[in-house]
Amino acid sequence: QVQLVESGGGLAQAGGSLRLSCAASGRTFGSVAMGWFRQVTGKEREFVAAISSGGGSTYYADSVKGRLTISRDNAKNMLYLQMNSLKPEDTAIYYCASKRLGGYSGYYNLLSYDYWGQGTQVTVSS
Repeated sequence: QVQLVESGGGLAQAGGSLRLSCAASGRTFGSVAMGWFRQVTGKEREFVAAISSGGGSTYYADSVKGRLTISRDNAKNMLYLQMNSLKPEDTAIYYCASKRLGGYSGYYNLLSYDYWGQGTQVTVSS
């Protein structure tokens, strides 16, 4: 049904920048909210940012607010995460996800999302 593919991860220095991309399949991309999550080995997957279907509303974890910016281009079925002022604590595998329609709808909980990409590694050196 829905396929998500992340790209843009890699190595960066502290204070540097990266731009992650997520390509989505299907014809209904513009009707669903999207989110970014990240996970470090040994820890739970955590919320990073989310954006409403039309892009009018955004949500951020306190740890990334002011440094990371989520955006989307519905005409291209693309989701982005601009990462500035990177810190070593940002090192993780980053996943994009599609938010499910109906039922539980909290933006900050991973249970609200039904489709996930394979992830892209981000490593920030100090």
